[in-house]
Amino acid sequence: MPKVAYSEEDRERIRTALITVGLELMAKQGIQHTTVEQIYKKVGISRTFFYTFFSTKEDLIVETLYLQQPKIIAYVQTLMKDPALGWRDAVKQFLHACCYGEKNGIAVLTIEEQQRIFKRLSKESCQIFRDRQRRLFGQILENFGITADTQRINLFTNLSLSTMVIRRAIPDALPLLVPEAVDETVDFQLNAIVDALEMLKSTPIP
Repeated sequence: MPKVAYSEEDRERIRTALITVGLELMAKQGIQHTTVEQIYKKVGISRTFFYTFFSTKEDLIVETLYLQQPKIIAYVQTLMKDPALGWRDAVKQFLHACCYGEKNGIAVLTIEEQQRIFKRLSKESCQIFRDRQRRLFGQILENFGITADTQRINLFTNLSLSTMVIRRAIPDALPLLVPEAVDETVDFQLNAIVDALEMLKSTPIP
């Protein structure tokens, strides 16, 4: 078969489709269970052509997470503007949706996925990822009505991500934790996080 000549516009459209489809599949079935083959077949291109856009699956994963960020902010804003929800309920509903991301179209990295990705990304790419993640969590805090500085962003990042990761890790990666109590554990942790955020909301930055 003759080679197809793709314009820059075509290539950009295909690249966008790969990222969009990748996010849809990863959010639904988990990053670890989503294969490159599933993505490029759904977009309708070959394996070889896929790798002209992304040299590794990890590069694509990072792009899907970047695509997800404005959607997350839009979701926060929707919840915070909902007149039927109080502040605590809106914040907790957001965090709960992230913890159970596969049920809500939100891709969340497991422990194993984090380790794999950051081993394969360049130092520069890792720094860019961290910078964009810091901006995301800062925006989330601001939408919660909390003035965000570096210390608050770092604390919120660790508290929320650790809860999400632990929920995904039980029982496979953390077999000593009790799977029957995972939902109660997540609920307890989310209430504690909301309590901490409520204190930050009422405490000005020195």
